[in-house]
Amino acid sequence: MPINIPDKLPAIELLKKENIFAIGISHASKQDIRPIRLALLNLMPLKITTETDLVRVLSNSPLQVELDLISLKSHTSKNTPIEHIREFYIDFEQIRNQKYDGLIITGAPVELLKFEHVNYWQEIAGIFDWAKTHVTSSLFICWSAQAALYHYYGIPKYPLDKKMFGAFEHKVNDPLNPLFRGFDDVFFAPHSRHTEVKRQDIEKVPELTILSESDEAGVYAVIAREGREVFITGHSEYAPETLDNEYKRDLAKKLPIEIPKNYYIDNDPSKSTVVRWRSHANLLFSNWLNYFVYQVTPYYIDSIH
Repeated sequence: MPINIPDKLPAIELLKKENIFAIGISHASKQDIRPIRLALLNLMPLKITTETDLVRVLSNSPLQVELDLISLKSHTSKNTPIEHIREFYIDFEQIRNQKYDGLIITGAPVELLKFEHVNYWQEIAGIFDWAKTHVTSSLFICWSAQAALYHYYGIPKYPLDKKMFGAFEHKVNDPLNPLFRGFDDVFFAPHSRHTEVKRQDIEKVPELTILSESDEAGVYAVIAREGREVFITGHSEYAPETLDNEYKRDLAKKLPIEIPKNYYIDNDPSKSTVVRWRSHANLLFSNWLNYFVYQVTPYYIDSIH
C-alpha cells in the first residue's frame, strides 16, 4: 500500500531500507483516488519508533492511506524531540470536527496507574467518545485497548505478578471472522505489559466477542459494534528488535525483568532473536484496513456517524 505520510517523516527513509512502500504527500497527490483517512494517536514515549512500526504494518495492502499523527493537549512527550512533534503532529482539537475512516490508539507506559489517575485521562476519554461517531473503525492497542474496554464497557484491568513479556502462542476462536481471515490455527504475537483483562469479565458483556486468546498470555483480540471497535492487548506491530531493546533497557535500570519468552535462539540473550509474528502482524492490519475500514466506510467521509 502506498501509505501517504508527511514528506520528511523519518519513517519514510527507515522503511525504504526494508523495501516498504511509503510515499510522501507530494507523490500521493498525483494519484486520483480517495485515500483512506487514518488518525494515529501515538501515546508511546519513543514516537518515531512507534510511527515506523505502524507504518510498516499498514503498508501491506493495495489501499492508499492518508495518515494524520495526533497529539494530546494535556500531555507532552519527554522522549521525542519537540521539533518532531511540532512538525508532524496535529493537536486533537484541530481535527475534532473532522471524520476519519480509521483510528489507531497505541499503548502507553502508564498501565500500573488507575485509569482516572492518568494525567490525560479526561482528554483521552473524550477522544473515545468522539470516535464512536466520527470514525468508521477504531483499533486500540495494549494499554489503550484496556482503557477503551474500561471506558466503553466497564471492563477492569488487573495487575500481573510479573511482566507478560515475550512472543506467545495464540489461537483463533472464530476463524470465519474477517479480522483473522488467512490466519493459521496457531500464531504468535508479542506482549509487553504488567496488567491484563480477564475473559470472565468480557463474557459478561453481550456486546463484546473474544476473537483470539492465548493459554499463557490471556485475551488477545476483542471486537465490538460489528468491528467499529477492535481491541488488541498485544503488540503485533513490534519490530524484531523491540523486545530485545526493552529487555536490555530494564536490565540497565536494574528492574525485575525475565528473558522474553520464545524470542532468543535457545532462550539465550547472547544469540539472535527469532521473529515468529511478522506475517500474522501484516495480515492482522491489512485485514482490519480492508474488512473493517475500506469495505464499510462511506465514500463521502462526512457520512460517518
